[in-house]
Amino acid sequence: MPFPSRFKHCPACGSAVDYRIPADDNRERAVCPSCGAIHYQNPLNVVGTLPVWEEDGRVLLCRRAIEPRHGLWTLPAGFMELGETTLEGALRETQEEAGADVSMGELYTLMNVVRVGQVHLFYLARLRSTVFDPGPESLEARLFAEHEIPWDDLAFKTTRETLRCFFDDRRQGHGFPLHAIDIP
Repeated sequence: MPFPSRFKHCPACGSAVDYRIPADDNRERAVCPSCGAIHYQNPLNVVGTLPVWEEDGRVLLCRRAIEPRHGLWTLPAGFMELGETTLEGALRETQEEAGADVSMGELYTLMNVVRVGQVHLFYLARLRSTVFDPGPESLEARLFAEHEIPWDDLAFKTTRETLRCFFDDRRQGHGFPLHAIDIP
């Protein structure tokens, strides 16, 4: 998936925009020659959780019912909405995609996905129940032990990296520190 599409018309007045470096800036921006508005495009935040059933260390994954990557497995996550914090968005996505009852923990992975203009943030979450009610974006929600993870059928590199960090940290037994990762 490439960067989001470039502006063609000004969202403020509808005129065709020019791409140039505005005064006092250092990057090319969409600038409206009619109304003078400068339009910025910034990375999108994807927020989600790594839900864990603490009794046995299994993790919750959802099988996608939508594109991209229909039918593959992922952590419950999605785009952050205006008016919510990253934690609130991660909880909302977990409830929408998995129908999971969780208590939210600390931020666990922060991943820069520069190629597609996104930042992914995953929080640790403790499952309070093993009863799930997946929403329309998920075909199913299911718990996996490490040896059961469908590694070849994971939808996204950010899911793979978050799971890899979790199982490595668990093996080392020193807690679950924040991981900041750049995804090529």
